[in-house]
Amino acid sequence: MKKGSLIKVFIRSFFIHTALNFRRMQNLGFMYAMIPLFRERKLSRREEEEFLLRHLQMFNTHPYLSAPLIGSIARMEEQKPEGDDASSILMVKQSLMGPYAAIGDTFFWGALRPCSGIIGAGLAWLGSILAPVAFLLVYTPAHIWVRARGFMEGYARGKQGIEFIRGIDLPRIANRVRWLSLVILAFFGACYFHDGYANFSGIPWFVAVPVSLGTILLCWLLVKRGISQIYILYGAVILFLLFSSKELLLCWK
Repeated sequence: MKKGSLIKVFIRSFFIHTALNFRRMQNLGFMYAMIPLFRERKLSRREEEEFLLRHLQMFNTHPYLSAPLIGSIARMEEQKPEGDDASSILMVKQSLMGPYAAIGDTFFWGALRPCSGIIGAGLAWLGSILAPVAFLLVYTPAHIWVRARGFMEGYARGKQGIEFIRGIDLPRIANRVRWLSLVILAFFGACYFHDGYANFSGIPWFVAVPVSLGTILLCWLLVKRGISQIYILYGAVILFLLFSSKELLLCWK
């Protein structure tokens, strides 16, 4: 595929969710991304129909990990022998979209986005005007890199493109990001106690720091007992909101 067409396919992969439908999910977005390849190839009328029907079938995966899969399928389409039934292309496409969806949901929705949100919310609590910028700077480069590098690796390796996703091991990174989220939450909790929000003004740092470390230890014990880190994060945020309300504290008196 020409470099210009390859770039067009990658850019179009960003729009895979724009035509989401309840019948075949992301199939229109997937086909839209493949159109530059379709136009570049010299296909007969019959091959054009088969190509379109092949990629208008049901497709649904995580939008950020669609680019690596699109890259792999584009390479396989180019390498497909003339007259082949393309069963291997459909097999790769259908067998990988489910695992890619689970991996993407675990890392991006379940780890990176909450972590970015905690950083942005914590900076907003401290009065920083850069809070939304911090959220974008933490969240955006990661998914752009996975999209771009995954697409290039997928196109270079074809059906072996899954080796890139397996190699970066996003579920393992997701677990570490969740732990980082707990540490960041404890840090902002220390700042919260030390800087004097609500009725906690005047608490010295040598009290706030042990409280924060104790919070991390408590979180670790909860995780060891099988409680999801997501529930711990949500619970911590709820407590944070409750204790930051001066009016609510006054009602308790």
